[in-house]
Amino acid sequence: MCSTLKRMTEQITFSSLDLATPVQEAIEELGFTEPTPIQQQAIPEGCKGRDILAAAQTGTGKTVAFLLPIFDQMVKHWGSERPTGSKGPYALILTPTRELANQIADCARTIAKHCDFRVQCIIGGVKYEKQIKNLKQGCDILIATPGRLLDLMNQKACKLDKVRYLVLDEVDRMVDMGFWPSVHTLCKAVTGKHQTFLFSATFTPALEAKTGLLMQNPVRIEISHKGETAETVEEFLIPVSWNQKQNLLVALLKEQGTKRVLVFTPTKIEADACSRRLEKEGIKADSIHSDKNQGKRNKALRDFREGKIDVLVATDVLARGIDINEVSYVINYTVPTSPEDYVHRIGRTGRAGVAGRAYTFMSPDQLLELREIEYFTKKLLSNYEVEGFEFDDSRLVPDPKRPTKKISRRGRRPLRIGRR
Repeated sequence: MCSTLKRMTEQITFSSLDLATPVQEAIEELGFTEPTPIQQQAIPEGCKGRDILAAAQTGTGKTVAFLLPIFDQMVKHWGSERPTGSKGPYALILTPTRELANQIADCARTIAKHCDFRVQCIIGGVKYEKQIKNLKQGCDILIATPGRLLDLMNQKACKLDKVRYLVLDEVDRMVDMGFWPSVHTLCKAVTGKHQTFLFSATFTPALEAKTGLLMQNPVRIEISHKGETAETVEEFLIPVSWNQKQNLLVALLKEQGTKRVLVFTPTKIEADACSRRLEKEGIKADSIHSDKNQGKRNKALRDFREGKIDVLVATDVLARGIDINEVSYVINYTVPTSPEDYVHRIGRTGRAGVAGRAYTFMSPDQLLELREIEYFTKKLLSNYEVEGFEFDDSRLVPDPKRPTKKISRRGRRPLRIGRR
């Protein structure tokens, strides 16, 4: 059974949420003033101990929506001093990517400073010995990617029998990436009574079927619906032939500016190739993908956040959940094959109410992928022309009057083929 919250009409502030004093102090340090819609609905119910099933667009503050209730309850249960007599963890947060795990861990550590709780982050790409040592020293809040945590559990380096708060963040992505068997195994290892937070960009029947048994009478919170894109993002389509894509990328960046731009490519090879081309053009760029070791991935992301590079070229490792402030615009080097991936990619810009833009390059063989995205989002991408760029005649420009809904053939007479 699942209860659904309606959108709140009254104004809620963090100070009105009756959070523990150390948690309120952490909110002030984080610089938050008013809770976002997902935080307004999830935090009060989470603080009551209710299971939460929540869907919201990326960039809406989901991380704080599950961290604050967990810390609040832990402080009120143990006081502002760390628990003794057990190595924990008491809270387990599972995420699909290393970058998202690190981001959540950074936020959790800021809150934990005020509560004297211990936070550990377990991800791939880091030496096992260091992580095993950290786990032996004990932790209260554990943030992890499924594969590495399962490896450490199989080595008897970690037990989950003390977990009282379980979070599955970006659970739709974990299902898409094939992590579900590992996630399911880890969830079964949480044997004690616990509260579950399940966060996703959208709900689907298949997703709810997989996760339904993990929750007890959850509160359902739906801030975003399937296919919604942020109203703050302008979406453009640039039809182009395959052999002109790198030239077009350079031309678009020089026209629109290069500061804080994310470029998404479908493959690691293309990410590296685009990064090298931009460097040759005098544009400070780097690439990030799963073939790079964690140190290089962390450096590329840090350099982008600090403005040491202007353009970050990435595969979908960055499409979900990563919070990078003030990304001016996003470029899809090709049309994403998944409409959900399109929504998440362009969600890296236009965050927190700030205007953003998204440009998608479409080669002639990708019209069907474009149409699936437009059916999914129920809106057309506006054609865009880069001033002064000479396009090949081989590109395919879609009809600007194309429909946004699939044409149903139900009830139509079958088309007759042959002589009458």
